[in-house]
Amino acid sequence: MDAEDDDENHEIIRSITKSHLSFKFDDLSKATDNFSQHNKLGQGGYGAVYKGILPGGKEIAVKRLFLNKRQWVDQFFNEVTLINQVQHKNLVKLLGCSVEGPESLLVYEYLSNTSLDHYLFDSFKKNELNWERRFDIIVGTAEGLAYLHNASVVRIIHRDIKASNILLDERFRPKISDFGLARYFAEDRSHLSTGLAGTL
Repeated sequence: MDAEDDDENHEIIRSITKSHLSFKFDDLSKATDNFSQHNKLGQGGYGAVYKGILPGGKEIAVKRLFLNKRQWVDQFFNEVTLINQVQHKNLVKLLGCSVEGPESLLVYEYLSNTSLDHYLFDSFKKNELNWERRFDIIVGTAEGLAYLHNASVVRIIHRDIKASNILLDERFRPKISDFGLARYFAEDRSHLSTGLAGTL
């Protein structure tokens, strides 16, 4: 990240703290019971996700990032910038973030059935995925990707589609999550060349 990127990120922070997207770190810590293991929904390469409940009773998902590497700082700002510009029924909704406390946190809508991998790779839970649900998950995921590639205000390549990044709501409707590795591409381009990307 160069000086120009730093200036851009500081501008993003200033914009966020003045908007409805800003959450206080202490409020999110309290909502997740100080990020207790009991509220932990899962963990990936860049952070852990916790269930939280705000004072009014609204359920949220809070992503706590492992920011001990510069690359992950970049991905935090990348996710905030990209996902805040897109809206689709098959994309997880970013509610806001916390950027002024001791850690950087992302706040999303809470989806009660967690992620697709919890069903595909569990011998008991996979029985809940009948063929109709599987078909709907495939179609919904494809519709979300088609929106990112062709219909959104900005064209986006996700670059990290996998079962753990497909979240499921109470009716098993899929929503694509985790835009840390995503990239813009110009509308008049037919392809985009990038380095290898993705997580396990």
